[in-house]
Amino acid sequence: MTELMWDGKYKDGKKVGPVRIALPFQAVETVNETAQERQLTLDSLFSGRPTEWRNRLIWGDKKYVLPSLLPEFAGKVNLIYIDPPFATGADFSFTASIPEGNESFTKAPSMVETKAYRDTWGRGLDGYLQWFYETSVVLRELLSEDGSIYVHCDYHVGHYIKAVLDEIFGADNFKNEIVWKRSLPHNDPKKYGAIHDIILFFTKGNIYQFNQQFTEQSEEYKMSHYTQKDLDGRIYRLQSLSASGNGPARVFGDRLISPPKGTHWRYSQERIDELLEKGLIVFTSTGQPNYKRYLDESKGSALQSIWTDINPLNPQAIERLNYPTQKPETLLERIISTSSNEGDLILDCFCGSGTTAAVAEKLGRRWITCDLGRFAIHTTRKRLLSIENVRPF
Repeated sequence: MTELMWDGKYKDGKKVGPVRIALPFQAVETVNETAQERQLTLDSLFSGRPTEWRNRLIWGDKKYVLPSLLPEFAGKVNLIYIDPPFATGADFSFTASIPEGNESFTKAPSMVETKAYRDTWGRGLDGYLQWFYETSVVLRELLSEDGSIYVHCDYHVGHYIKAVLDEIFGADNFKNEIVWKRSLPHNDPKKYGAIHDIILFFTKGNIYQFNQQFTEQSEEYKMSHYTQKDLDGRIYRLQSLSASGNGPARVFGDRLISPPKGTHWRYSQERIDELLEKGLIVFTSTGQPNYKRYLDESKGSALQSIWTDINPLNPQAIERLNYPTQKPETLLERIISTSSNEGDLILDCFCGSGTTAAVAEKLGRRWITCDLGRFAIHTTRKRLLSIENVRPF
């Protein structure tokens, strides 16, 4: 196996693993809980019955938060999305604008954040890779057997992160490198404009949740492909019924037709009979059967690995919180809708502005998110409370 090496990965011939201390969580408050709901929770606690699920917004260093989640959630998280820092030398300070007026303030890192910064970047890239490696090891343990993880990064460390994830999750479980066009074209002197991020999609095993997503077809595509019209005016195109890979002949009405050499018919005999009965199979002049696909029944084009249809947040966006690194909700909607179902558990240990938690809440998923920055926790708390009928957390 090819392995990425860095200073500090091994000590005394053994890999340096993550912290394994499970610290108790302290519930500071339960937000948006009615008095009746609070009493039911207390009754459950005193009676020994399981309490109703509460989503969790955790303030703390993921170095300690993630191991503390293991006793309860190991193998139970269905989807993980993380957007870790990936600009070498990044710190926890940032500048935010104040809506009233044109003023701004700089949020300086706290002592706790400063220590976390030293732990992550204190040894440069070596320190970052060790930090990411230890984090990913615990994330894999939290992931369910049919779970998925998406790691958002860019050209600074993306190639290193891919190698680390290959080692932890297995190269066979790497599914996609998604390219997201995150900004408009701009001029970078003496190099090509860097306008995209990458999102690495891994699964824990061969069986995983994947709900196919579709994008709307362009007018050009519709005009060039949907060129046929029924007597009733419905527009359609003809699609081949064959696919690569050898297969047997099928009966089409009163004819036994073999697929073209090196291909097989896409459908079973029963399905072919059904399509014939509905008039959805059309024969070409050469006698080859094709499927009649109507435009008004099309879901669109299957989503590919290059995403250019999700715009970055602009200064006027309603959801904009003036938080650095904030991602658009449509980006998380796509990921969460694809790789989870309603009621599934979503984890994001780089909370930031709370986009993952907000989208998971709106899509009916359970969620856990954490961040070391107090400003991130306050921003997320306020954002969640702006959601109509947000569940207690």
